[in-house]
Amino acid sequence: MNKKHFWGILIVLIISVCVLYADLKTTPINQLIKAAQNINFFALIMVFGLMLLSYVCEATILYVLSYRKNEPKRSKWSFFRIPIIQALFNAITPMSTGGQPSQLAAMVQMGIEGGRATSLLLMKFIIYQIVVFFAYVFAIVTGFHMVATKFSALAAFIVLGFLIHISSIVFLLAIFFAYNWTKKAANWLMNLLEKFISEKRVEKWRKATMEKIDTFYTESQKLKKEKKKLWLSAGLTVLQLLFFYSIPYMVLLTLNVHANWLAVTQMNIMIIMFMAIIPIPGASGGAEYSFQTLFSTFVSSHGALVLGMFLWRFATYFFGMILGIFGWIFKPKKIKNTKNS
Repeated sequence: MNKKHFWGILIVLIISVCVLYADLKTTPINQLIKAAQNINFFALIMVFGLMLLSYVCEATILYVLSYRKNEPKRSKWSFFRIPIIQALFNAITPMSTGGQPSQLAAMVQMGIEGGRATSLLLMKFIIYQIVVFFAYVFAIVTGFHMVATKFSALAAFIVLGFLIHISSIVFLLAIFFAYNWTKKAANWLMNLLEKFISEKRVEKWRKATMEKIDTFYTESQKLKKEKKKLWLSAGLTVLQLLFFYSIPYMVLLTLNVHANWLAVTQMNIMIIMFMAIIPIPGASGGAEYSFQTLFSTFVSSHGALVLGMFLWRFATYFFGMILGIFGWIFKPKKIKNTKNS
């Protein structure tokens, strides 16, 4: 970690403290005490258990994708630290841009060659995006009417986040299923941009875009050949997202608030869509605001709502940051592949 990352942590902490202070300032202390007294401790443990299970699924996906018969075995810790390090760097960099490079660094530290590590991460990314695509479409089709009816201002931002996500996923799927057409379309777009932007800059964009298209296509073809790994990884990704998306429901159970799991999960997925368009590390401020706005539907007490927001944010954000710091400090033994493997 460098100075830039420490600044990211500091910005996140300052914004989060300000948001919490603003909430506590307007919340009577007796409401918070009442909400805290009603906490279901088993459900509270399950909140953090679901987050850990999400990390375990992600680590297992990397293990499945990297498995080779003759390759030396690596420790469970070496795989588990990859998603928690990603959680740390996702949290402290704008738009979660630090997640992928940090995973690559963690895989190189455990002895996987840089080229192969990049290939494995791209495979995981493709599978994840395809599964997320179906989750987002499902949430919008089945649950968006609730948000549009009650929170029209927030609904516009959720739609924007949805469109950004879907456009990137559609681009990946186009590479996967229509490689030649995608390259032609990208070239046509670059030719159009040349009429408005300098040719030198557009040529640089063209080269980078074509390289990414070729890389994604190569990795998608590898996935097609390894169908067993593909389906197992896809199943684990579904589990990973189910664990993660279920955390707000478990937070409500912690507060002894009974709600419909499907409705709560739909809301959570839409919060994540909204968070994607906030260019601040960890979407600080926007995440807390959107949670309180949407989940006021289920929680009548303001004190319980503030406490629930804090528990959700700590479990899904700060918990990962703390684990990620330990993951970065305690490096595994570096085990390089043998020549035969």
